[in-house]
Amino acid sequence: MPWFFTDREIDADKYIIEGETARHMLKSLRMKQGEELTLVTPSGIQLDCVLALASNDTAEVDIISRKTCENEPDVKITLYQALPKGDKMDYIVQKCVELGISEIVPVISARCVSRPDEKSLRKKLLRWQKIALEAAQQSRRGIIPKIGAALSFRQAVEKSKENELNIFFYELGGESVAQILTDKPKTIGFFIGSEGGFEEKEAQLAAEAGAKTATLGKRILRAETAPLAALSVIMYQTGNFD
Repeated sequence: MPWFFTDREIDADKYIIEGETARHMLKSLRMKQGEELTLVTPSGIQLDCVLALASNDTAEVDIISRKTCENEPDVKITLYQALPKGDKMDYIVQKCVELGISEIVPVISARCVSRPDEKSLRKKLLRWQKIALEAAQQSRRGIIPKIGAALSFRQAVEKSKENELNIFFYELGGESVAQILTDKPKTIGFFIGSEGGFEEKEAQLAAEAGAKTATLGKRILRAETAPLAALSVIMYQTGNFD
């Protein structure tokens, strides 16, 4: 069943879909009157609907039932990702959204080769947010994960203090995630480096801010593999793969 998000809450029994979402429904998916679909509101209310009317770039749906979407993890996880080279961030965003991430914050760390200017970065952020939307629809998420503004490493560490627990994945070693996650916090942040990893002073800064230094094992993972492995382990340890 096709899965879409709305930009506002819906109290009525009917809803009109316009713009890009309607065009995707009617032209790309070629949905017809009588077909079923699901809408999810910003507060995570899942609406089961039937397409009632369709014309050009507008679709009207009848809302059959509503309930709270139960597809979200019970822990909010934020990835602080040092910018990798090329289009690797596209892949990281897509797959982390599928795995259940809540927010992704791009980080400019000391060893980042990718250092886009302000104009280029704005375009990238818009593209990453669109990728997050498409991945959230495909994986039937209850929210559209946020792609935050790019931050310096120091700014990212400061922002991470909002979380109950932060994990700093370091190629030079640390504790296992199982050793760190002995309790189940409601909010977790984790740091992943770019191709060159993190500098020692960055590891020290994260530790001074209370982050737990962690390892993903003896093998060195690629920049686009590490965040997926880390997120999967965190999801498993918090019972979100059950």
